[in-house]
Amino acid sequence: MNILIIDDEKNIRQTLSGILTDEGHTISQAETGEEGLRHLEESLIDLVFLDVKLPKMNGIDVLKQIMKEWPQIDVLMISGDSDINTAVNAVKMGAHDFMEKPLSLPKILIAVQNITEKRKLYQKCIIDDEKIDYRYRIIGQSPQINTIRDMIRRVAKTDAKVLITGESGTGKELVAYAIHKMSVRSDNPFITFNSAAIPNELVESELFGHEKGAFTGADRQKPGKLESANHGTIFLDEIGDMNIDAQSKILRVLEEGKFERVGGTRTIDIDVRVLAATNRNIVEMIKAGSFREDLYYRLNVVPFYLPPLRERTGDIPVLLDHYLHVFSNELTTARKHFSDFAKDLLKNYQFPGNIRELKNLIERLYILSDNDEIDESDVRQNLVFQNSVSSDIMKTILQENSYSDAKQSFEIYYFTEKLRASNWNISRLANEIGVLQPNLSRKLKSLGIIIPEDN
Repeated sequence: MNILIIDDEKNIRQTLSGILTDEGHTISQAETGEEGLRHLEESLIDLVFLDVKLPKMNGIDVLKQIMKEWPQIDVLMISGDSDINTAVNAVKMGAHDFMEKPLSLPKILIAVQNITEKRKLYQKCIIDDEKIDYRYRIIGQSPQINTIRDMIRRVAKTDAKVLITGESGTGKELVAYAIHKMSVRSDNPFITFNSAAIPNELVESELFGHEKGAFTGADRQKPGKLESANHGTIFLDEIGDMNIDAQSKILRVLEEGKFERVGGTRTIDIDVRVLAATNRNIVEMIKAGSFREDLYYRLNVVPFYLPPLRERTGDIPVLLDHYLHVFSNELTTARKHFSDFAKDLLKNYQFPGNIRELKNLIERLYILSDNDEIDESDVRQNLVFQNSVSSDIMKTILQENSYSDAKQSFEIYYFTEKLRASNWNISRLANEIGVLQPNLSRKLKSLGIIIPEDN
């Protein structure tokens, strides 16, 4: 932890500093309350040892200011006077505890250990650690997923920056969380910041924090996501949606480990690992001038690409089984299962929303289906995207002027979707639909359907 000792007695400051440094904590010192408050404005502090009797501004007044401006900081009050009323009032105001001088070494170490554990527990409560550990499992046994798992194990041992790319719903946050949990920072915070979910004008305030009076409505100092992630990991989701000004400040954090709050002039040092993700084409954004090239190269030290679900259809049965179990537990209901026809339908479905769509579908089926077995009709009724696409295709077919044109439109749609589901493998598709491969190849050629070159 980062610990600040505010005491006008030099020997007390030095004794505490030596003890706590030996325990692995980072220590700062201040002789007066005013000096201590200035230090809190400039640095990230977790715990303050605060003497009650200080020259000019006393410890109780300093405590009031800390509770007002930095309520997330823990305060241990210390005093040479055994005034029970002062101790009670200090605790009521928000102090963690009150300790009498001469200070007891065992009591100091126990108090600091308790605060350390409390802060770790608080972070676990914020991210609901046990549920996340289960729901953030990376599910699948495809070669792509096994490669990703191996990369996670390798990169987690380092502090290297990582840029995760892939379509929406492919599990980019899962990869980021797995990297964090397997790293030496795993006991410290994992903080997610989604640029796409916040208006541009608020991005910097939410990410870097702001000083009191920085803008209308800023009636108090507020730490940002970066400060919350100190000593841990910050995951910058949808970084492609971050504005240029915020990109410049993030670049400085990556290069120097420093930043200023919005409306502030004091530089704050920070120790945080940065992981980022996007579903956008950053290279094209750089060409268009909407993303900083230097930031891209800083972030893209270790690139991760997450394939869409349609490129790893072998994982669909495993994912189905996983989420059937998840929602059975969450909704406290009997476990459901898919009929063989329903499974076949889902195996051949493209899942444009990827794993997120599959997960939402199963949750919807658990809620809306009365039977333990989910059949093909249940699935079709709840594939929202497929329904809308099918409706559009039917409109196109019905608008054709002749039966021949309508038939051709249907065949193009049918064979294209079937080929996608079979990873563009003509031999496999021919076996599936009971057509000789040479006949199927001629049919595809007559319809103008071209197999992608990389298949």
